[in-house]
Parts: sequence; C-alpha cells; structure tokens
Amino acid sequence: MSNSLRAGAAYFAMIFALGFVLGTVRVLVLLPRIGETAAVLLEGPVILTASWFTCRFLIAKLRVARTFYARLIMGASALTLLLFAEFGLGVYGFDRSVAEHFAHYATTPGALGLAGQVVFGLFPIMQLPIGRRNG
Repeated sequence: MSNSLRAGAAYFAMIFALGFVLGTVRVLVLLPRIGETAAVLLEGPVILTASWFTCRFLIAKLRVARTFYARLIMGASALTLLLFAEFGLGVYGFDRSVAEHFAHYATTPGALGLAGQVVFGLFPIMQLPIGRRNG
C-alpha cells in the first residue's frame, strides 16, 4: 500500500504543477478571448492526456500492484490531495469564500473541471489489465 500512496502523491504533484501552468494560460490568455467554458473544454483534454501518461509512468516506476485496491488507493489519494489543494488555492490564494468555492461546482465550467478531476482519480483503476481487476 505504501507504493500506492507514494504513487498517488507523486501523481498529484506532477499533475497539479502542470495544472497550475495550464490554469494560468487558461485564465490569462484563453478566458478573456473565448470564455470560461470554452477555455476549460480546451484545457481538459490536454491535462487528461498528460494525466494518463503520467499515471502509467508512475505505476511502472513505483511498481504499484496490479490490484483494484492498490490502484484505488493511488487514485483516491491523488484525487483527495488535488481537491484539497484546489480548495486551499481558491480560498487562500484567490480569496474566494468557502461558499463561492463550492458554488463554482454548480456552474458548467466548474462541473466540467470536477468531472475531469474524477476521471484523473479513476485513471489508475482504468489502467488495470482487463480481467485483472480483482484484489
């Protein structure tokens, strides 16, 4: 299980760093030109593609077991860290209230972003070989 937690923490850190860079580009360059929803729709596939390959790399590098449980721990820990980091950044970095942070999930861009984060968290499980999802 410790490999799963290490992989989850590394997965979170690598994708959060990329997301910070892409989010800056989205907010400063894309959002004023095409709007928030279109900007999120353009950013999503880029970060999810990077997440898929980062996840594969870390699973192999850190030898995460080929069991549902091990991959669940990896994905759940990465997603939990991501959601807490996003919350902290929104509330403390961008001075949003807690209510504003959670209300954003009810908007189209917020729901799209949250859906992408859930997919990010599921990638370790999705990369299990077919027929080997027990454990």
